[in-house]
Amino acid sequence: MFNSLKVKIYQGNQFIPDIKNSVINEKFRGFPLIKQKLCTNCDDCQNVCPTGAISLNPLSIDMGKCIFCGDCENSCSSEAIKFSNFHKLSSTSREKLIITSDTSIDDFITDAVVSSEKIKKIFGKSLKFRQVSAGGCNGCELELNACSNVNFDMGRFGIDFVASPRHADGIVITGPITENMAESLENAYNATPEPKIVILVGSCAISGGIFQKSSKIDRNFLEKYNVDLFIPGCPVHPLSFINGILDFIGK
Repeated sequence: MFNSLKVKIYQGNQFIPDIKNSVINEKFRGFPLIKQKLCTNCDDCQNVCPTGAISLNPLSIDMGKCIFCGDCENSCSSEAIKFSNFHKLSSTSREKLIITSDTSIDDFITDAVVSSEKIKKIFGKSLKFRQVSAGGCNGCELELNACSNVNFDMGRFGIDFVASPRHADGIVITGPITENMAESLENAYNATPEPKIVILVGSCAISGGIFQKSSKIDRNFLEKYNVDLFIPGCPVHPLSFINGILDFIGK
């Protein structure tokens, strides 16, 4: 008993009491900050990007493609690209994930996640997901598992992962969607009762990531079905995922 009390005193509270206003370590690479006026159009950042996330004229970063490796920031001698540690990266619009010098963090917070009153009414109190790893590396999958641990405790908001799509309100997709997983993903979607939502988590799911040019991926699923929420990252931080869901359901 004495040893247990010592551990408790030493470790302090393990859970994060305020998920909405928590701050991530400054070393975390999150929302990119673009300064167009400093850009010299040297294209070093574009050449070094492994996923083609960077465009010039104007300078922009597509967070849906970005793997947050930091190579663009390191190669930019003019310091036109910097990564902040801001972690609320979710958006209901694919287009809003493309960040330019005109995109401030405050504007992104205001406009990125838009959901209807119907969504909030149906899913606002309880939301269950079937997570489908569609050929992922297991990075995002590990972070999604962490969402339910004692630190982040996603279940306190009524949000949980379930074992069967028949018990789910929607599916969370990770991975680039390989040929071998395309049919299984569609089966999981079809087994999920209506109304249902679809969430893409990580750069692989959103754009194919580093696998986007592979001949072994099959992303036809995304052409047939509506995507409700995009959550960038590589891998996605648990706080990015939880805050994205909370904003989406209006909690």
